[in-house]
Amino acid sequence: MKFNINKLSQKLSKTFFLALFATFFAFNLANAQDKKPEETKKEENIGDIILHHVGDSHEWHFFSIGETHITLPLPVILYSDNGLDVFSSSAFHHGKENVTKGANTYQLDSHDHIKELSGKKIYDISITKNVASLFLSIILLVFVFTSVAGAYKKNQGQAPKGMQSFFEPIVVFVRDEIAKKNIGPKYERYMPYLLTLFFFIWFNNMLGLMPGGANVSGNIAVTMVLSVLTLIITLITSNKNYWSHILAMPGVPKPILLILTPVELLGIFTKPFSLMIRLFANITAGHIVILSFICLIFIFKNAVVGAAVVPLVVAMNCLEIFVALLQAYVFTLLTALYFGSAVEEHHHEDEKHSVAH
Repeated sequence: MKFNINKLSQKLSKTFFLALFATFFAFNLANAQDKKPEETKKEENIGDIILHHVGDSHEWHFFSIGETHITLPLPVILYSDNGLDVFSSSAFHHGKENVTKGANTYQLDSHDHIKELSGKKIYDISITKNVASLFLSIILLVFVFTSVAGAYKKNQGQAPKGMQSFFEPIVVFVRDEIAKKNIGPKYERYMPYLLTLFFFIWFNNMLGLMPGGANVSGNIAVTMVLSVLTLIITLITSNKNYWSHILAMPGVPKPILLILTPVELLGIFTKPFSLMIRLFANITAGHIVILSFICLIFIFKNAVVGAAVVPLVVAMNCLEIFVALLQAYVFTLLTALYFGSAVEEHHHEDEKHSVAH
């Protein structure tokens, strides 16, 4: 069976944009909330610093030199009863000043949440750091795979070169070791999504490890969208055999089905939920461990501690590079397993065997 990587790369580009819009709306849903004034202001501690770095933000902070912060202001988009307010996050001056737009006065609190001082309900649909990094990864992915597709057109019948030679073995690995082995003969129609999933997670994991990078894969909204997409595709493409094993498993006594069927129905939703939590927890935990080691230097303010911590941080970063690839592989592998169970054909030999026993 022929496998056209050129056409597949073109399909990937379309799939990237669909994933972009779905995840963007998930961010908006996560950020849209009723803002209430804080009663007390707690002193910032190490835990707050770590959570601030792994969390989302209305500005993209790269590094600081003394009191000078090197940041990229991002668009703030707020909706309330008075309409839409759009301005730059630099107007807050890192949370030191309030911003007045018409009848509304906005304040950026210590947790990087925007609230309206009069207590009005507002919806925050801003382009935050994670959303901006998401756009960046999508642009990077589209550029890479359109370049690879162009290289296949240009170098037909020739040995792969450049990016083409780097990504072709990875694409073949996903096809042969993940899709074919776990889905079976109908694997081809799932390949665009599986490759999109693999490279999207991998690229965002790697971007998150760069200095000043955003923790996109460690955001629950992103992992939720990916898991929901997997669930939707599984249910849409599932066959009669899949539902018969969930609603009325062959060979099982009817009284047992009263217990087994609800468990199987619950399993439809627990599988994508476990996908969501696994990716979110593993990526976030890695960032927290690295930041915790770094914070030890500032807690103890000791050269010996610093000398001991630096090798640990370097080792953890090297481990996280491996974890970035591993988590992309695990998420894609489990997704392929779910697809495989959804399209698995009915085996008459297995039925005869179960009846005989």
